[in-house]
Amino acid sequence: MLAAAPPLIVLQVLPALVHGGVERGTLEIAEAVVRAGGRALVASAGGPMVPRLEALGARHVTLPLATKNPLGILRNASALAALARAEGVRIIHARSRAPAWSALLAARRSGAHFVTTYHGTYNEGLPGKRFYNSVMARGERVIAISSFIAAHIRERHGTPAERIRVIPRGVDPEQFSPAAVAPERLAALRAAWRLPAGRPVVMLPGRLTRWKGQGVLVEAMAGLPEAVAVLVGGGGEAFRRELEGRIAALGLEERVRLVGHAEDMPAALLLADIVVHASTDPEAFGRTVIEAQAMARPVVASDLGAPRETVQQGVTGWRVRPGDPKALADTLRTALDLPDAARAEIGARARAHVLRTYTTRAMQEATLDVYRELP
Repeated sequence: MLAAAPPLIVLQVLPALVHGGVERGTLEIAEAVVRAGGRALVASAGGPMVPRLEALGARHVTLPLATKNPLGILRNASALAALARAEGVRIIHARSRAPAWSALLAARRSGAHFVTTYHGTYNEGLPGKRFYNSVMARGERVIAISSFIAAHIRERHGTPAERIRVIPRGVDPEQFSPAAVAPERLAALRAAWRLPAGRPVVMLPGRLTRWKGQGVLVEAMAGLPEAVAVLVGGGGEAFRRELEGRIAALGLEERVRLVGHAEDMPAALLLADIVVHASTDPEAFGRTVIEAQAMARPVVASDLGAPRETVQQGVTGWRVRPGDPKALADTLRTALDLPDAARAEIGARARAHVLRTYTTRAMQEATLDVYRELP
């Protein structure tokens, strides 16, 4: 008679539960663990997403895990080890570097398995940074959020391929569905953002930071006099002021909108004729790309990093040389000059590609499979 599988008790560890991709992924995996009949615990310094986590049936444990202080890391390791022993935790899943060092020590002390998700390329500009980053490659299983990141892990850390699992980020195709957005939601955003009727809309969703490429799109808009650009996302005030100055210098005040954070991203994306990803550094994944594709929007993306996997050239969108406003403007011109039916066909192929490959449920199930690999 086969022995019953041990209960699935997973402790995820990250600095804080603020709004972001790592945090959203943490909630999605907690939801999957609970749905599978397991117990989901999350340790962090807290934040605005804690109530959402607890509403899923998971438990939050508040610890000062945002610290990078070596003594703080050691104290957190002791607290996590005690928590893991008390709760019978089978798997400690680390999602960020400083708390991952605490989680690694806690796993060794408690006997839990150690899993990591490698979320980015991580800067190595200072001495010792490669070693500091290496904790994310030390899991018994290392989840890479794209094939680009998997190659990076192998090259930087020599992690054996048999320990790496590529699990792309996912999108909820019911939430991000054109059919699910009521006309009133579109009308409210169109009015709030003062979008003129009959003008094509080019949208770049992303935090306002230089490497996300908002400046590249602003320069490109000088060559697209009939279009309106909407930059969706909050961020650094200094960079925002710099963008505003450049918009004014180019005489684009009436055609480029900086609208800040949008709560209703499905409706926001549906307002766009074309969605732009203009990052000048390689993107580890770029969830906004698949969100736009799920909304049947064609995407023009920088030709580097994970968008090489998510955007099929000429099929679901286009890729352009990063940091090149003229190349971006030329590609946007090509996309906007297409008949509406041709653009809609590209959008439909993009959504179908997401449904096949990049859903939240697929990401959740693949992660549960990784947990089940560990005895």
